Amino acid sequence: MGKTNGIAEVKRSKIGLGLFAVSDISKETKIIQYTGKRIRNDETEKHTGRYLFKLDDKYTIDGRSRGNTARYINHSCRPNAYTEVIKGKIWIIAKRRIKASEEITYHYGKDYFNQFIKPKGCRCAKCKPE
Repeated sequence: MGKTNGIAEVKRSKIGLGLFAVSDISKETKIIQYTGKRIRNDETEKHTGRYLFKLDDKYTIDGRSRGNTARYINHSCRPNAYTEVIKGKIWIIAKRRIKASEEITYHYGKDYFNQFIKPKGCRCAKCKPE
């Protein structure tokens, strides 16, 4: 815990660990890169982890390494960030201004949501308000 990239840090959230803004983050700011081993898409069935992030038609990033601080970003049905592939790298970008101490979230996508989140019930702030 307390892992930081200068913009965001890993802290305890309502559903486990999460990534939180250290200071205010402006809209459209690149917050953090989703990193990990690049594997071919046809090899993803061999990987049982939930940190697989499809990069393109050929490759997926296996982000299970704890060195990938972006892996701590939780899903939200009403996120404050989004993902974008820029020059072969996956970035998490602020969708709107994010205030200091606010948890950073993005929508994991329909396939991941339906496979892993929906069966257990979504626990994001929109779906399970305080």
